[in-house]
Formats: sequence, C-alpha cells, structure tokens
Amino acid sequence: MSAVAPLPLLAAGERRLALLGTGTVGSAFVHRYQALQARGLVLPAFAWLANSRTARACAQAPALELLQANLAARGVPAQQPWADAEGLQRGDVVVDATASDEVAHWHPQWLARGVHVVTANKLGQGAQLARAQAIADSGQGGAAHYGDSATVGAGLPLLSSLRALVAGGDRIHRVEGVLSGSLAWLFHHYDGQRAFSTHVRDALAAGYTEPDPRVDLSGEDVRRKLLILARASGIALGAGQVQVDSLVPAALAALSPVEALAALSQLDAPLQQRWQQARDQGGCLRFVGGFDHHGASVGLRILPLDHPLAGGAQTDNRVAIHSDRYLAQPLLIQGPGAGADVTAAALLDDVLAIARQR
Repeated sequence: MSAVAPLPLLAAGERRLALLGTGTVGSAFVHRYQALQARGLVLPAFAWLANSRTARACAQAPALELLQANLAARGVPAQQPWADAEGLQRGDVVVDATASDEVAHWHPQWLARGVHVVTANKLGQGAQLARAQAIADSGQGGAAHYGDSATVGAGLPLLSSLRALVAGGDRIHRVEGVLSGSLAWLFHHYDGQRAFSTHVRDALAAGYTEPDPRVDLSGEDVRRKLLILARASGIALGAGQVQVDSLVPAALAALSPVEALAALSQLDAPLQQRWQQARDQGGCLRFVGGFDHHGASVGLRILPLDHPLAGGAQTDNRVAIHSDRYLAQPLLIQGPGAGADVTAAALLDDVLAIARQR
C-alpha cells in the first residue's frame, strides 16, 4: 500500500471524519455529505477515506479522492488502511461503511480512545456477544458515541424505539419482522410466473442484494439484525441461539461466487413449490426473523394475508414489537429497508447527532 498522507491538522476541538468503505453505500455517503454541507449543515471536516486497497487524505476534494480510491489497483497491502489510523484523535468520527469483520473488531478500541463510531457494519453488535458487550462497555463513559441506526432497517426508528421502551421501563416480550429489504422486494414481486432466479438477478441489478445474493438468501443478514435488535431489547442473545432456515441449497452454497450466479436456477423448483403451498392456503410468502427470551428463528413463512407482517411493498421492512405496553396489539414500524441512499442518510443522521454535541 502506498504511504498515506497525514491527516490534516485542524483547530483544537474541531472534529474530523474518516470514511471506511467506498462501495455503493460509501459513495452515497460522500455525495450526501457534500449536499448537506452545501446546504450549510455543520459537519465534521472530511479528512480521510479508505478501502481495502488504499487510504487517502481528502480534506479538499472527497468526491475526487473517492473516485481515485475506487480506481486504485488491487493488491495485497502490507497493512490494512484502517489499521493505520493512529492519527485519529479523541472526538474524531469514523464511519464504517464496510461489511468487514476486521474493521468491526476495531470498534471498541476506537470508542475506548474517545473516537466516535458511526456504522452500517452489522458485525460490531450482530456477531459475537463478547464484542457487542465490549462496544457497550467502551461507550459507557460517554466520551464517544456509537451510531448504529444504519445497521438495521436502513435508519428506520427500530433500535431507537426499542431502547426508548426499555429505558422507560417497558419489557420486550417478542419482536418479529421482515428485516431484509432485498428479500422483502423478492417476495413482493415473486408471483410464481417468472422464475425466482430471474427476480434475484433483477434485485442484484437494482442494488438491493449483496454482490453475492447468497448472503441475503442464506438468512445470515437477518440473523445479524436479530442479534442487534435483541441486544438492544435487553436480551443477551448468542449467535448460536438463532435457528436459520436458509433458502440456498447445499449444492449452490458450495460454489464460488461466480459459479453461483450462473447456477441460481437451483433456487427455482423449491421456491415454486413453496409459492404454490402459500397460494393453496390463501396466504403469502414472507422471509421473517423473530426472537423472544428463549431464542430466535429466521426463515420463509406462509402468512395469512391479514397478518401484520404480510403488508408493505417494495423493499419495506415491517417489524412488530410485542411488550408489556403493546400487549394486545403490537407496535408496527414500517419503511424502506434497503438501498444505498437511505443507508447513507442514516449514517449522516448519526454523524449530525455527534456534530451537535458540545
């Protein structure tokens, strides 16, 4: 990796911003940052961005440096760019727009140093329970803020609502929902007439799925979101307590990403059968995740058409919260749950909240 230019020195107390990840979400973040800045909103100075190939100082032209970073030659850097972030100081803001476990490993360390972390990366609080607890412990002193609204629901008020209920003395009994925007889109569109794999390719082209759609179809993304929601609800759920019913056949799961894209037709017959079962029962297919105090499950379910989770449209997430307060009828939260623009907006919301702090 080429040498990284030093982070610009700013006036005492002035926050700087470092962006990790320059893909679709990172790119949308840069464009929205500049749009908000042009409108006069006060934001930390954009000082630095990085991906797995390069790291660049970008105080003057983040959009240009973003382009150069995405054009950087692939290779194996001697050191991951984010590991070279010692120039970050107390009060600076790191925005994690990656899906990297290695970057998530740094979250509690940054927080302990007084560096704010804003993230769309689910692996901080949606993987090992020990790491999630370390993040919580690192932020308890109040010196650094952990902004995670983009990790579930692309900024919908899911985490904030659960935390507010718990802080107000409510007890969460059960949470269930359509938590994957990509799978919501797929099952709102799949009508048994076109092959399911054709819809998957459409969702991939629209940017709704990961570059390898099996990440979405496996239920792993929903599993991580459930863990984040459960832990925000005061339920210390471990990863092994989530039962996942993957849509990906074993033969398809064993292929390389390139081979898997060419073999998506392996999905068609099983999904056609499940769709026919739903039709025969007068219901619809929805990919649902849910948890209570005993465990959690993720998988495809046949729901009655009047079920609280059967509604919505396009990439909508739709979540039902059952608690002491919402015992007879659950609290429903619904809205777009996928897309780079809404995720970037959620990241900027958390950055703005930090910028307003004194």
